[in-house]
Amino acid sequence: MKLLHKDIEKDSAGQVTLMPDEAEDMWHTYNLLQVGDSLRASTIRKVQTESATGSVGSSRVRVTLTLCVETIDFDSHACQLRVKGTNLEENQYVKMGAYHTIELELNRKFTLAKKSWDSIVLDRIEQACDVTQKADVAAVVMQEGLANLVLVTPAMTLLRAKVEVTIPRKRRGSCTQHEKALERFYEAVMQAILRHINFDVVKCMLVASPGFVKDQFITYLYKEAVRQDNKVLLENRPKFMLVHSSSGHKYSLKEILCDPTVTSRLSDTKAASEVRALEDFYKMLQHEPDRAFYGVAHVEKAADVLAVDTLLISDILFRHQDVPTRSRYVRLVDNVKDNGGNVRIFSSLHVSGEQLTQLSGVAAILRFPIADLSEHEDDSSSDDD
Repeated sequence: MKLLHKDIEKDSAGQVTLMPDEAEDMWHTYNLLQVGDSLRASTIRKVQTESATGSVGSSRVRVTLTLCVETIDFDSHACQLRVKGTNLEENQYVKMGAYHTIELELNRKFTLAKKSWDSIVLDRIEQACDVTQKADVAAVVMQEGLANLVLVTPAMTLLRAKVEVTIPRKRRGSCTQHEKALERFYEAVMQAILRHINFDVVKCMLVASPGFVKDQFITYLYKEAVRQDNKVLLENRPKFMLVHSSSGHKYSLKEILCDPTVTSRLSDTKAASEVRALEDFYKMLQHEPDRAFYGVAHVEKAADVLAVDTLLISDILFRHQDVPTRSRYVRLVDNVKDNGGNVRIFSSLHVSGEQLTQLSGVAAILRFPIADLSEHEDDSSSDDD
């Protein structure tokens, strides 16, 4: 994402002009947009024309429209973002108040205006425009006959390919069918890696499986790389790292990112730090429950007495359409930051973010135990019964 222009007044109103230059930028933009914002962008409009003879035809023209945002639709698989709203500036093709849908495009700038830019949104722009935060981790999670190839970016986990091949069982006296099917499977996984992984960007390629599947695959991969003289695979051999996983399904990615050998290798990536923070929270919840709170009401009370050391919060909460509710979460983040606490905003498209969402999207590790708070909440709830 490129920041082309920024004009925000002292009252927090203003506008920014941005240009998305990769698919993940659509996810960042989705998190910036809110109902009621003003979006100015180039789009295609179908218009009807009438000739002098009275015949009616239609053509597609490119126009620049300014919409008052009403609905926002994000397709996480295709990384496509569509915004529907009413036209705010009349032009020769679109009347004032007419509905239109804009699909934001890569490498085409747009201008977003808000009545109030809060700290969360401004941080999101900074993160999106930081060139160091790119998809530098990839993983293939596999078991016999199934492989999921994913890119782990700072903001999301992107499924790039799913390989499924039926593997016949070994028969007594003959393993030929089984071995041929396995070879077809490994070949398909290798081709998926070559097609979807840019080794100029990816710094680490995790290969995970239960048992010896990963080892057999890597043996096949290197043998084929030598046979085909594939320089991409041979030159990037040090980037491949073998890890154990319980299955070949995508959800095993969280377990892989928790592996101490993996976290030390990926110590500078946001995804790994999120997983570590969530693991720290669960350990604290198990061993010192008075220093691990979750749920917005509990965490707010802990923040009010300056007890929050690390706040874990899901970005899904900042997409809340109710302004006072959204402002509540923004205030909580600002409060923790102002009092020297760490804030980790989890992406709801990461496996760790999905897990945090199950804890109502808010959790905190405290500097010191607060036993009375949870007891007081329990007492008050029992009084209501």
